[in-house]
Amino acid sequence: MPPRERILRATRDLFYARGIRAVSVDEIAAAADTNKMTLYRHFESKDLLVAEYLKSLASEADALWDELARDHANDPLGQLHGFVERMGQMMAQCGDRGCALANAAIELPEKDHPARGIIEEHKTHQREHLASLCRAAGFEKPERLADEIFLLLEGARVNLQSVGRDGPGTRVGEMLCALLRSAPRKE
Repeated sequence: MPPRERILRATRDLFYARGIRAVSVDEIAAAADTNKMTLYRHFESKDLLVAEYLKSLASEADALWDELARDHANDPLGQLHGFVERMGQMMAQCGDRGCALANAAIELPEKDHPARGIIEEHKTHQREHLASLCRAAGFEKPERLADEIFLLLEGARVNLQSVGRDGPGTRVGEMLCALLRSAPRKE
């Protein structure tokens, strides 16, 4: 595997397990079986490495929308159900660290950090995509429903981080399905 990919893989494992600020560049280089000079040749700074790490996670998350659109072509309600089912499964199976992007948002409060824009853009895009699907599926209050889905997911991700797998975050799939069933749709 090329050095850049080894660095990103090591970064992903270390940042998710321990947090961004807790991991040094030396540790990343060692875990990637390289040295700091090679790391800095591929990423000019740790901040830019963090941004690239988060960009790759956001891209993977965005790929889910494409997969749902293929699996449920011309069926926005099916896409919504597929999304909440997938999120429920992910929350029930993921580790206790919750969402890497949400964790990064907490760790990186500086608005000028190169990763902030990636986090904000991804989270905004996710919420907007939900609203678009809610509108297309004919819900009476699509923006409100999108906000409820989005906030339940965000809360579940933080809940996993704060209390672990014994908390209600692992049951978010059930809650989201109930929310979709109870939300009024236009006739």
